[in-house]
Order: sequence, then structure tokens, then C-alpha cells
Amino acid sequence: MRIDAIFLRELHIPLVQPFETSFGVTTDRRVLLVELKAEGFTGWGECVAGEHPYFSDETVDTAWHVIINDLAPVLASAEPEHAGKIPLLFKQVRGHRMAKAALENSVWDLEAQMRGISLADLLGGVRETIPCGVSIGIQPTLERQLAEVEKELAAGYQRIKLKCKPGWDTKIFEAVRNRWPDIMLSCDANSAYRLKDADDIRSWDAFHLLMIEQPLWYDDFYYHSMLQKQLATPICLDESIRNRRDALAAIEMDSCRIINIKNGRVGGFSEAIAVHNAAHERGIPVWCGGMLETGIGRSHNIALSSLENFSLPGDVSASKRYWKEDIIEPAVEVSNRGEIAVPTTPGRGFEVREDLIEKLTVRKEEIRALALA
Repeated sequence: MRIDAIFLRELHIPLVQPFETSFGVTTDRRVLLVELKAEGFTGWGECVAGEHPYFSDETVDTAWHVIINDLAPVLASAEPEHAGKIPLLFKQVRGHRMAKAALENSVWDLEAQMRGISLADLLGGVRETIPCGVSIGIQPTLERQLAEVEKELAAGYQRIKLKCKPGWDTKIFEAVRNRWPDIMLSCDANSAYRLKDADDIRSWDAFHLLMIEQPLWYDDFYYHSMLQKQLATPICLDESIRNRRDALAAIEMDSCRIINIKNGRVGGFSEAIAVHNAAHERGIPVWCGGMLETGIGRSHNIALSSLENFSLPGDVSASKRYWKEDIIEPAVEVSNRGEIAVPTTPGRGFEVREDLIEKLTVRKEEIRALALA
């Protein structure tokens, strides 16, 4: 394909309500979007880096810099024959996986449109619907926490995930489990604990959690392996899994028994598929995590979740949970059975509201091909 133009945009969008994790509170999002034009088609990608280097060492500003100066000029100069070849173009740049994913994923969207097939089909998806869970942030009070759980269960979500941190864990799990003894329940620590907390974490086995997500260091396999040996509850790794090699190491060490695949965290669809396949071949279930995406990133997560081994409800929830107005139409909706229908139309399956994007854009830059020597 011949790349005609690449545009990078930053949008500012407030969340419907604050979202608190062990990292802190997020009230609005600085969103980076890639608009890729080629041969009369337009593909879209979203960079999921945060405002601060808390979840990842990437931020909105580092991604903007690396895309503008290093990644996009290389892509603009190339004529990729297939989206799966994009990682080879970027191999000279170490890290910066979220920045890379924004560009690579826009090429996958573009290629699906050019071929006249859905993004899910291009990725190798097999599901017509995907099961949905929901991630509930830390609330100001226990009463508010229970009210949020009740609201999301009424909306049909199949799995409830509670963000937790030291001092906001056991009593919350106990209260939720006592009120709803049979729901699918999990927790996410975002690396807030250490091995000294092992006795407390072991006590969570009593709550029959689906999984305990990333309890220890964000870059660790070894100590998670030590902890997993002490638990009946499966550990799920998130931040630690950057690529297929990490997934294989974690599985071999029994550091986890479930893997959360986040498209941006692993560098785009190519590596996400590789992680999925490695886990599938070894009997480790995966699910798709969320990063407070707009509808563009959310549509990509839906397509990824259609792959066979995404057998657990992911964090791909309805647009209205986060945005008063999403930048796609129709907005992503979850059925009363807790499912999202996988689009079958060419590309991502959702129209982009370019007028709203233009209104929300606070900076924009066009990236051109590298000048030939």
C-alpha cells in the first residue's frame, strides 16, 4: 500500500466520572490519535499512553515525540505489503510499544478496509460476540463501591473486577462476595503489593476470585512465581507481559495462570496475536484489558477479543461508562447478556466522528516521508 499522509492528533476528553487505581485518580484523558490515509482509504489508531509514567514508562508526550521524529516518517516512506510487516519497520526503535501500536493498528484497520473484510476477520477472529467484564475503580466509600457493583451487574456485565491497594482490599472483597456469592469476581492490584503482603494475599483464596491481577512488581516474573505457588487463586499478569517471549517465560516459570493482553502494552496487533497464540498452545487463557480508550481503541479491542483464546470476559465495556460522547458511531453497547457483537463490516466496523474529533483536537501535525538521501 502507498501511504499518502499521516496525521497525529491530541484530544482532551473528560471522563464521565473519576477513575481511581493504586496509581491515582484520572478525571480526563489526553488522547493521541493516528489518522492514516492511503489510496483513498483512512485508517485510525489510538495511542493508549497515559498522562504520567505510572502504568508504563511511556506518556502522551513521549509518544508524540517518538511518533513525530522516529516512527511515522519511517512508515510514511514505506510501502508495506501487509500490516504484520510493520514491526520490522520499527525494529531500530527500542521500546515505545504504545507509540508503535498506534501506527501499526491504523495500518491493520486500513488493510481490512482495502480488502473489504472486517478487522476481526483480518486478525483471524472466530467469535460473533465477545463476553464483557467491567473494571471498577476505587470508590470513596464501601457503600459507593457496592453501589457501583450493583449498577454494573444490572447492566449485564459477566465479570466484576475491583481495583485494590493495601488498605482497600480484604474488607471490600468480603463485602462484595457476601452480597453476591455467585458472581465472577476478580481484583487488580496494579503492582501495589510486595512479598511481605503474602499472608494477606493468601487469605483472598477464601473469596474464590477468578484471578488476582499483577499483585507484585510491574516488571517481575520470579517473585510472582513464588507467590503463585502459595495460592489456589490464579495470578494474572498484565504489566509484566511485553511480548511473546515474556509470555513464554511467565508460563514456564508458573508466574501466572492467566494473561491479560493489552494491545498497546505489547506494541500492536502483531505481538498481541503472538502472545495469544503462545498462551493458547500452552493452555493458558487470555483476556483483553482496557486503558480508558475512546471508541477507536475500543473497536480495536473488540476485534482482538474475537480470537479463539480470549475465553474470559475482558475489560471491553460500553462507551457510556467513560464518555458522554464517544468519537465513533454507533457507540459501543453491551447487551443485557454482557456481550458485544463483533462488527462484520470492512475495517474497524464503526464510523469515526471526524467533526467531533476536530472539535476536541488541541494539536495536530502531519508527518511526511523521510527525504531521500
